[in-house]
Amino acid sequence: MTWIEAIVLGIVQGLTEFLPVSSSGHLRITSAIFFERDAGASFTAVTQLGTEAAVLLYFAKDIWRIGRTWVVGIWDSSVRSSLDYRMGWYVIIGSIPIGAFGFLFKDQIRETARNLWVVATTLIVFAFVLAFAEYWGRQTRTLKNFRMRDGVVMGFAQALALIPGVSRSGATLTFGLFLNLTRETAARYSFLLAIPAVVMSGIFSLGDVFEPAAPGTSVPTVAQMVVATLIAFVVGYAAIAWLLRYVAHHTLYVFVLYRVAVGTLVFALLLTGTITAT
Repeated sequence: MTWIEAIVLGIVQGLTEFLPVSSSGHLRITSAIFFERDAGASFTAVTQLGTEAAVLLYFAKDIWRIGRTWVVGIWDSSVRSSLDYRMGWYVIIGSIPIGAFGFLFKDQIRETARNLWVVATTLIVFAFVLAFAEYWGRQTRTLKNFRMRDGVVMGFAQALALIPGVSRSGATLTFGLFLNLTRETAARYSFLLAIPAVVMSGIFSLGDVFEPAAPGTSVPTVAQMVVATLIAFVVGYAAIAWLLRYVAHHTLYVFVLYRVAVGTLVFALLLTGTITAT
């Protein structure tokens, strides 16, 4: 891997991790168009540690409060009716689907699902699903109305993002809207829900990122991996603040149009032989 490649992919990871456009899909597409090789699923997983560090910093007070209340609630029944205690369980239970599916389909995720025909298709298909959710969702429910059912449904939605092109934030936002949650509520839970799965995925992928997964896969040095992750952290922190402000006052249709445009571009590049699918 070149230094330019590491820096560009770090920026792409930070910009797209929290937007409903698929960071893993964008890393795959960027690698194919500009560097003619795949950085690999492990590179994606490890750079996500940077963006999740941004979540930990941005929501530090909320995470500390939820974590402390959840621990206290194990022994003290008087706090179990609080939202913070319940939110701790919502995040834990909601994280199970992506962990289970990620373990069961690890090889397919790292190989078959990274085919650019798959990425382009999921970008476009889930763009229309997001558009329907934006149109149909009544957005009448906030965190005060959040229930275990919401956490489980959004947890399974997050698992869909194991397929590059779906988008973890896009899937959770979409199903949050189907549950009539406000965009801001769905986004906040989405950020919290990502922490266990993404952190564990990044840690388990640390050993793999320096080994070529397949011929043509670019392999970073330790220094390049550190720099790319730090860049993803800085850019990701800014993206969190921007997205929360944006979804509070705007629809998600701009991301629908963007996903369709990018998916269509990838199809065109594939059909003309400009880039290869694998």
